[in-house]
Amino acid sequence: MIPSAEQHDFELFVHSTSDRLLRTAYMLTGDAHEAQDVVQAALLRTARHWRTARQQPYAYTRRVVINLVKDRWRYLGRRPRQTQDDVELLDIYCHGGERELERVVQRDLILRAVHQLPPKQRAVVVLRYLEDLSVEETARALGSTTGTVKTHASRGLARLRAVLETTSDPETEMEQHHAH
Repeated sequence: MIPSAEQHDFELFVHSTSDRLLRTAYMLTGDAHEAQDVVQAALLRTARHWRTARQQPYAYTRRVVINLVKDRWRYLGRRPRQTQDDVELLDIYCHGGERELERVVQRDLILRAVHQLPPKQRAVVVLRYLEDLSVEETARALGSTTGTVKTHASRGLARLRAVLETTSDPETEMEQHHAH
């Protein structure tokens, strides 16, 4: 697969970027287990093509992650399902205190809002604002035009604003969470 002389470089790359790739995959899929599977598959593909990938390994692997997620969307024919880990919220509340719970609830609200976006808008929003790519870089990563990226970004941000404006404030969310 990878010549032993280059294996160390690949291992360093995996160690330094796995968390970032996992975060991107999670934001795109909405499911932690699927995100792990996507990143693992992307890293395997990157390893198989390391001689090509090593020139820009993160960009190469991120592109593989995006393609795997897009394939998943086509296969499912619908948006990825939303998940919520109530056990994690309860554990944080019990052990982390009110402030930590508020932070987790706010993060959860944003994640749920992002996962309500249609897949293409979600991909653009994640790449533009989480990965901090330019319009041109996002277009290249998604295999689309800059105009399409701008349109999806504008519509995605507008939809996020609308969803977040209609969502309760964190204290109300915490009260609703504890009532169930």
